[in-house]
Amino acid sequence: MCGIVGAIAERNVVPILLEGLRRLEYRGYDSAGIATLDDERRLQRVRAVGKVQALTDSLAANPAPGRLGIAHTRWATHGVPSERNAHPHVSGSELALVHNGIIENYKDLKAELEGLGYRFESETDTEVVAHLVARYLAEERDLLAAVQRAVSRLTGAYSLGVISRHEPGRLIAARQGSPLVIGIGIGEHFIASDVFALLPVTQEFVFLEEGDVADLSRSAFTIYARDGRLVERARATSAQSAGVADKGPYRHYMLKEIHEQPAVVADTLEGRLHGGRVLESCFGHEAGALFDQVRQVHIVACGTSYHAGMVARYWLEAWGVPATVEVASEYRYRDPVIPPGTLFVSISQSGETADTLAALRGAKARGCLASLAICNVPESSLVRESALVLMTRAGREIGVASTKAFTTQLVALRLLAIVLGRRHSLDAAAETQAVAELMQLPARLEQALALDPVVEHLAETFGAKAHALFLGRGAQFPIALEGALKLKEISYIHAEAYAAGELKHGPLALVDPAMPVICVLPDNALHEKVISNLQEVRARGGELFLFADEAVDVHLDGDAVHVLRIAPTPDSIAPMVFTVPLQLLAYHVAVLRGTDVDQPRNLAKSVTVE
Repeated sequence: MCGIVGAIAERNVVPILLEGLRRLEYRGYDSAGIATLDDERRLQRVRAVGKVQALTDSLAANPAPGRLGIAHTRWATHGVPSERNAHPHVSGSELALVHNGIIENYKDLKAELEGLGYRFESETDTEVVAHLVARYLAEERDLLAAVQRAVSRLTGAYSLGVISRHEPGRLIAARQGSPLVIGIGIGEHFIASDVFALLPVTQEFVFLEEGDVADLSRSAFTIYARDGRLVERARATSAQSAGVADKGPYRHYMLKEIHEQPAVVADTLEGRLHGGRVLESCFGHEAGALFDQVRQVHIVACGTSYHAGMVARYWLEAWGVPATVEVASEYRYRDPVIPPGTLFVSISQSGETADTLAALRGAKARGCLASLAICNVPESSLVRESALVLMTRAGREIGVASTKAFTTQLVALRLLAIVLGRRHSLDAAAETQAVAELMQLPARLEQALALDPVVEHLAETFGAKAHALFLGRGAQFPIALEGALKLKEISYIHAEAYAAGELKHGPLALVDPAMPVICVLPDNALHEKVISNLQEVRARGGELFLFADEAVDVHLDGDAVHVLRIAPTPDSIAPMVFTVPLQLLAYHVAVLRGTDVDQPRNLAKSVTVE
């Protein structure tokens, strides 16, 4: 999970590279580096531990101008965050290389190269690739041929950018299992892990496909397939804005994104509802005919997206649609049975999640009926490789802890549940009601956001806590899981979530006055059962924090029971509404504890490695 940016131009590329890194910092922020060739063909390298600003400061003290360069922001996989492990990696003074991904056979290659006299300075798998390319460059005397030979020996996932002082007019790029895009300019060309990195300099892109190697100069570029054939890849114009999102009046991006949820949910619904029905055409031109053939659904995702999929299972099954939900990193390594008529649904904010992509490819190879991507990035690999697509329209999410992407995923999945449910037990009147409740959602989210000051006050109780327990039942159980995930992600408080009915089967042993128990209580058929579970907590001195619908009679008393009331909410949209105060709770607890809210330690936004 690292960010790559490279450029070849008739101008100094360092400002372009630095701006690209700032835009890619969501991919990793434990170190950053840059390598350029100056006009005397000298290879210059500057690296720094920490965020991109640390590299910017280093370059201010030690300028490294050049018209050819590569840069990298790192999320550590092999080797601790340190300057010697930071990219770019070099082989002597001959070449520099940046890499995103994991080289699985690096130990064997390293032993081979050490036997040939190459010396290693870092703990990374990437330095192996740099020396391997240098070895073949000495034999081939051609950088493209050297990279092609090197990547033919790599096992694993990679995207690469390579420059050599012997060929100052070339930038070589390669991609396998990790995204990489070419940016097309006038008299200049670029590479990056994400189009967003290059939007200040171009809107026109070519997306490299699996196994591609590209040869870029200032005036042209060529692309070669895995077998060495010259190939053409389609050009695309990005509709994304070049502007970098600013925080506006908010202290952090995460808080801004929490408050954007009513607007982005409205955007996600826009043009997809009409006359009390969901328009099937929003899933794609052939969606209706494919949905007619669907007999069951496999939903696969990771992290927050997995929790969204768990909610969708309750919705689908309620209308007679068989559904399974699995973690992508498990699904891809199982031998899943994919019966005829299976719709494979993948969910990802970035569309580049490595495990989810691998699961999609595996499901297609096993003969699923069709694939549907629910995603937030239109240019992503997941979108390009899926037969059907429903974009979440959340806009760019900068905070690493997902908020608005999650709620828009839930909205997209609700739309899917409706169009599939109408082929089973969902009748026209029930669909009209479900659509009407969805149309209420932006206003209901606004009401939930108005609770922000109350939640902020509640958060003061958590400042010194080390653990927390979240509970929910039915479709609110995944919301409890998501609430626990948010709290642990950004406040570093250890948090777990359980289905409330499981409390007596083990977790109750953890309950004491020092263990806060957070529970979501919408007004539905299960709330009395949840309250019975909470009586067990009170009997053992546990402190309760209840997010309860105003219509729910909590009937739990005592100083250790804190109830935050949420405006009456239809059960169908309660998962989206009740997640908002849990997001706010995690945010305010993290602020009180002084953590880095937008870029929490050890995490990155786009998980492009296993």
